Amino acid sequence: MKRVLLICASLFMLVSCGTKVESHYQMKGVVLAVEDLATVDWPRLAHENGINTIGTHINPGQVKAFIDSPEGQKFLEGCEKYGIAVEHQLHAMKELLPREMFNEDPEMFRMNETGERTPDFNCCVHSEKALEIIAKKAAEFAVALPATNHRYYYWLDDGAPTCQCEKCLQYTASEQALIIENSMIGAIRQVDPEAKLAHLSYFNTMDAPRKVKPAEGIFLEFAPFLRVWDKPLTDGEAHGPRTGEMTHADNMQYLRDNLEVFPVEDAVILEYWLDVSLFSGWKKPAVELPWNKEVFESDIDTYAKLGIRNVTTFAVYMDSAYFAAYPDPVYLKEYGEGLGSYRAE
Repeated sequence: MKRVLLICASLFMLVSCGTKVESHYQMKGVVLAVEDLATVDWPRLAHENGINTIGTHINPGQVKAFIDSPEGQKFLEGCEKYGIAVEHQLHAMKELLPREMFNEDPEMFRMNETGERTPDFNCCVHSEKALEIIAKKAAEFAVALPATNHRYYYWLDDGAPTCQCEKCLQYTASEQALIIENSMIGAIRQVDPEAKLAHLSYFNTMDAPRKVKPAEGIFLEFAPFLRVWDKPLTDGEAHGPRTGEMTHADNMQYLRDNLEVFPVEDAVILEYWLDVSLFSGWKKPAVELPWNKEVFESDIDTYAKLGIRNVTTFAVYMDSAYFAAYPDPVYLKEYGEGLGSYRAE
């Protein structure tokens, strides 16, 4: 009985002294396009709403131009002031292997379904020259756009086909992506010894790689683009016109399969709860975000029960014009508070 009373007294002292109990979620992020970052004081907004990580977007050249501008320098200063981590989530392949190099060596580029080499998307992962160029360029990007949390994101072309040559056909799109990522991480660690590099599980790379194992430093980034957001992930049968036959149960199985390959402690969920661009059909003027707090709270519980501790979401199109049209962003407060107050059972 005395032991129980001592424990209760200790708990009371912790609460009464204002001791902070840490949230289950370590990374509480948003991903924003440079147009959003250039027109809104996002470091302050993130700080006020419990968001601790901002990812820039869309491609390396675009982000580099922003970071080098006065607006970009002000953004970095604001993030440092408020303790906001800065990372760069980038559609990078066309800059990792510039398309104009096709005439120099077509074998570096993918073969399409008709047996022709083409510079349209991605690369041939069995071209040593292509992998060397990609790795070198990735290291250059890491120098030009360092991540303060040492997490790097250099994605394949968005949902685009991969190489169909005889050698590459033995590998899924996800496995081809991992081959490229494995070639990059060593070069990136030459310039940032603490670097980690994302393997993006998204659209045509959702299946877990089996024939290729991740190199040290590769972590899972899972982006459930083919889901709906008016129903929680616990609704296994949920799907819609945009997702086709892909259900929430399918999404969760892909995630569980990937967590058998990649360490859960480093895994990042890239969600779309705040993605105004998606809900606007990627056209401006933007619509008001159809925020669903109940779905969000259910989803973060679902992810936490799998051991996930790092979450971010696209919030693209949240620029000055958006906030002028819709000036009450209660969803930012509920997003930050929801992640910050979540405690694992």
